[in-house]
Amino acid sequence: MDKLRSMEIFVAVVDAGSFSAAAKAFEISPVMVGKHINQLEELLGARLLTRTTRRQSLTEIGAQYAEQCRAILTQIQTAERGAEAMRTSPRGRLKITAPVSFGSEWLGPAMTDYLSQYQEVSLDLSLNDRLVDIVEEGYDAAIRIGKLEDSGLVARDLFPYAMVICASPAYLKRFGKPRTPDELVDHECLEFMDWPHNVRWRLKGRTDAHLVPPARFRSNNGQALRMAALHGFGIVMQAEVLLAQDIAAKRLVPILKDYVPAARPMHLVYPRDRQATPKMTSFIDFILERFGPAKRLP
Repeated sequence: MDKLRSMEIFVAVVDAGSFSAAAKAFEISPVMVGKHINQLEELLGARLLTRTTRRQSLTEIGAQYAEQCRAILTQIQTAERGAEAMRTSPRGRLKITAPVSFGSEWLGPAMTDYLSQYQEVSLDLSLNDRLVDIVEEGYDAAIRIGKLEDSGLVARDLFPYAMVICASPAYLKRFGKPRTPDELVDHECLEFMDWPHNVRWRLKGRTDAHLVPPARFRSNNGQALRMAALHGFGIVMQAEVLLAQDIAAKRLVPILKDYVPAARPMHLVYPRDRQATPKMTSFIDFILERFGPAKRLP
């Protein structure tokens, strides 16, 4: 017999005061109620109830066991109600990972709008540029840039991850605006240290990855390069997601537009789940609405 079922019937017998009342509540016979009680007593090696022709009463062990059964059954009911609630409306904790630049400049601010809309959802947002194994590390979803490998994950297209080349108005006023990549030799070109050596400042239509002189300012962080460009130190080539707001505010000026490297694809990826929760469904819909393939940065 099902032990939890026997516990439910035992508690019902205690509360109702008789086998027949419990039998009626569970739509079984009083004999079957007795079998459930006997099973528990055999399991515990002790009597739970003392019965006479007129009344029944709990033994000391029975009273303690009934109290513990109620606590267990209450916990189960609470768990079931919580699971049911998560199936019917967005709630729970989302664990998301994304690249640093996109995550800090766009995804982070967007998620405050998402959380304001869905008050019972919480968020853990991890920003890093390594390839995270979202299944192994327990993430619900990730933003990925570049060509995807066949991982078995669901992939949804987002807007392309484009690059831009920029400098501050002050820098261009002082040193002039380069018209072709060949003119970069006479400029300070800020360098991202994590670029592969063979793609260093490789521009569209050019095979020479070393057309600029060794950089005096190098960093493994795009934000540091952005700040150097804003301070008028040099020319920066970084993701549009990092520089778009500076361009819109005219703090940085795009240059060499015809030579910018081709945009890379960007995707939202997540494990395949036949019964997606409202939490995940609402998150996916929000991301596609905000950053889908037809969207563009301001």
